[in-house]
Amino acid sequence: MIRIAHIINPVIVRESSDLYVAQPVTFKTMLMAKSFSKGYLQVDLYSAQFPEDRSLIPQGFISTPDLNRSILDLKIFERNRKLPFINDILDRLYNASIADYFIYTNVDISLVPYFYNAVGQIIEKGYDAFVINRRTVPKQKFLSDNLSYLFACIGEKHPGFDCFIFKREYCLEFELGDACIGAGKFGKILTANLIKASKRFKIFKDLHLTFHLGDDQNWRAQGNSGYDIHNQVILERLLKKYKAQGMLNHPVQISFLSTIERRKRLLYRLRKKLPF
Repeated sequence: MIRIAHIINPVIVRESSDLYVAQPVTFKTMLMAKSFSKGYLQVDLYSAQFPEDRSLIPQGFISTPDLNRSILDLKIFERNRKLPFINDILDRLYNASIADYFIYTNVDISLVPYFYNAVGQIIEKGYDAFVINRRTVPKQKFLSDNLSYLFACIGEKHPGFDCFIFKREYCLEFELGDACIGAGKFGKILTANLIKASKRFKIFKDLHLTFHLGDDQNWRAQGNSGYDIHNQVILERLLKKYKAQGMLNHPVQISFLSTIERRKRLLYRLRKKLPF
């Protein structure tokens, strides 16, 4: 029986935050999907949290040792956001679980009931690392009571990376630096690492397995750009290292670097007021 360990980062937020509505749905759907997989897979649910967020962890989740640092310990930003490092989260999962496969999802990503079963079948097809792109569904009131409706919503495709599945031992090969979750480019950093570590990788863009409530993109709010820039520097450094080592071979990795270089050229021309 395949054993899977799935970790998230719960956080107590104000009612104005989109996570205030999304997190209860995430918790409930993860527990439902775990129950649905009984007899086929062994699924354990974990949390990595700051001490002040521990009370939010629902029953049925195993809490790992509290996170003890954040991006704010490294830099000063226009807007203070206590964002954890993905490396710290995965380290805690690695130390807590000997599961065959690990899953990390953003805490606003909900699952359909057959999610883990589908993941198990993808693993059985020989994929050792993969990303599942979410669907975006409409926000509704009392969402935790309307799960059947949300499961039925086909939603719209979304290109972002927010659900990652990979073999446990690949954690030892990751080069994640000080990349933080909750900011732009984080998903690309983890995806680039998965591609390098794995033998058979795929991004599943058309599966109805995860969903997100609306597409507010609050991480793009004013004052948050510094976090995106921080992650972009890490991503660019990582990809250029792969390139120098002759390991930038996958089309997805190449497209990540091409996008960064194209945007840098565009910004240079704008600043110098050069013609296009």
